[in-house]
Amino acid sequence: MNVFFYSFMKNIVVAIDGPAGTGKSITGKMLAEKLQIQYIDSGAFYRAVTYLTIINHIKLNEINKIIEITKNCNLSWEGEDIYMNKVNMTKEMRSLEVSNRVSTIAKIKSVREIITEKLRKYKELGSLVMDGKDIGTVVFPDADFKFFLTSDINVRAARRQQDLQDYGYQVQLDKIINEITKRDEMDINREESPLQKAPDAIEVDTTYMIIEEQVDFLYKSILQKINLGTINK
Repeated sequence: MNVFFYSFMKNIVVAIDGPAGTGKSITGKMLAEKLQIQYIDSGAFYRAVTYLTIINHIKLNEINKIIEITKNCNLSWEGEDIYMNKVNMTKEMRSLEVSNRVSTIAKIKSVREIITEKLRKYKELGSLVMDGKDIGTVVFPDADFKFFLTSDINVRAARRQQDLQDYGYQVQLDKIINEITKRDEMDINREESPLQKAPDAIEVDTTYMIIEEQVDFLYKSILQKINLGTINK
């Protein structure tokens, strides 16, 4: 990267949104490495809270308990691993049990408000790439760069299945397709911060893209916007 590029890299935000299985997390992580800035997986917070409700046997209607857990939940990243309150929870948060429950937890207004504030604080540490489902619409509506990833549901399910296998979980493809379909419906139709494309986001269909191609497309789009001088820095 040249000096011209770095002059635009102070305190920028790259928002990557889209449904599950479109490659948001790995793309965001690799893009952040390429830009040499921090990467934050917003979904990890919702998964962490969901995991805590499961291991603490908290029912979905016990809203006050869920809110209290959310307030006390703190995450940090070390390479590929996610630490919750300094304990490595990378594998546990990716289980199918968590996936089947997370969208219900994510519908709770107070939970979203608390997590949104936690996410915004990462900007105080410098430039970042953040992926999720409402980053460009709610968390950082003024993000410098916004992308919305989409993909064919069968491809998304296959990617999700591979992710689960990588963490040691064996799940049939049809079960994953059913799970993703339900999650999409809940995410799109929830009242609080529904999954939707920001008007100024670039839509990227990743169905026929490998991860490297996704990263390259986003990276070049960022460079093009900087070169055209269409961001205010």
